[in-house]
Amino acid sequence: MTVNVLFAGSELFPLIKTGGLADVAHSLPNALAQLDVDMRLVLPAYRQVLSGISGLRVLGWVKVSTGREVRILEGNHPELTMPIWLVDEPELFDRPGNPYTDAGGNDWPDNPVRFALFSRVVASLAMDDLALGWRADVVHANDWQTGLVPAYLSTESVPPRTLFTVHNLAYDCQFDFTVFQGLQLPSYWWSLEYGEFYGRFSMLKAGIIFCDQITTVSPRYAQEIRTTEFGYAYADILEANAGKLVGILNGIDDVTWDPRIDPHLAARYHVNSKIRTAKRANREALLKALDASEKARGQRGPLVGSVGRLVYQKGTDLLLDAIPALLADSDAQFVIIGSGETKLERQLSELALAWPDRLFCHIGYSETLAHQLEAGSDIFVMPSRYEPCGLNQMYSLRYGTPPVVRETGGLADTVEDADPRSLARGEANGFVFKEASSAALGEALRRAFVLHARPKQWMKLIKTGMRGDYGWRNSAQAYLELYRAD
Repeated sequence: MTVNVLFAGSELFPLIKTGGLADVAHSLPNALAQLDVDMRLVLPAYRQVLSGISGLRVLGWVKVSTGREVRILEGNHPELTMPIWLVDEPELFDRPGNPYTDAGGNDWPDNPVRFALFSRVVASLAMDDLALGWRADVVHANDWQTGLVPAYLSTESVPPRTLFTVHNLAYDCQFDFTVFQGLQLPSYWWSLEYGEFYGRFSMLKAGIIFCDQITTVSPRYAQEIRTTEFGYAYADILEANAGKLVGILNGIDDVTWDPRIDPHLAARYHVNSKIRTAKRANREALLKALDASEKARGQRGPLVGSVGRLVYQKGTDLLLDAIPALLADSDAQFVIIGSGETKLERQLSELALAWPDRLFCHIGYSETLAHQLEAGSDIFVMPSRYEPCGLNQMYSLRYGTPPVVRETGGLADTVEDADPRSLARGEANGFVFKEASSAALGEALRRAFVLHARPKQWMKLIKTGMRGDYGWRNSAQAYLELYRAD
């Protein structure tokens, strides 16, 4: 039986992206569309989104409780197989850059207004208030930006089933009682039983409390967020709702991230091809793109790559603190791509100046460089203090680049440490360390360097990783089962 699903989120790759939510909003609906799911995507009509959508037409106007009438647009994108609905409210969403912050990195002060309205409209669309002849059986909401969707739908007499996915518990949206009143939310929502949270209102808590099913993006993370260390004051709430909490590992877009067909690569390859030859060619292209000298490009020590946000959560400080000693006592080189905290960006740039033939960086993000790094590096490093799922470690495995990761969240669910027993069983695909310290990270990288110097063992490690299944097929099936649950 076909299930009608309205998938609501604040990001969607390739239209607008700040993190993994955008990738999931792209890949999971595409995977579900291959199953018996009639999917609609809905997101705010940001300026950047409108410029990337084709075939725009007006579906109608939704009137919300504040008296505002909001225009709803429909369009499509060649990388997505289902209609895209856009909540077009220029005053709130027609802004440059990041969906949540201004040019200085500060939260837009009206974020509660923006995403409360978005949630209200999503609920209306789910109920077919526009009389389009399509009503949702399930609404799949994602993160705090859609936390009020299950809350609004709970006020309907016969609401659709609601599923709320927590991608990263560290990010929420809280506001005081004055804002709560201004949003004209039902008064009973301001209570410990519902959305009140330590004297404020939490949109994330509302999503957790009001939804029918909570999911997280990996099984390990579903366990971790019920602990004090990872629960960010939500641990007790999640523990109380553990009966409706399940972890489903994110997949990756295994078409976009496929070394056999990747258009960004200097040399394409697969598990049964000449992997070393291809990776050398990609290494050369990567270093050349980063303006490395001929001397630097001629070195043959292990090349360690990292791409992502340069922030405390990602353990960037651990990596930068570990690098000087690693450069001093090994022949390794490092390539780091990303942006984030000013202090870490400065530290990275200073290290690159101090080690001009050993450390290369690109401050910012480049899709082409990210693909080249995955293919051209020998080792990928991801020392996250916490990581709900992580995608880059799976990209690395698929590209024959064994990852070095901290044992947390989705990293623990996807990377099998190369200890003697797992190597002997042919199960190892990377390197795992436990303590969030530069010393533990350095020790794990040195273990990787030792194995890299043993070509037969290293190739076995590479091929184990490349043969893994990191796509969405199994996870999409798990979501479908939740959609169909009573």
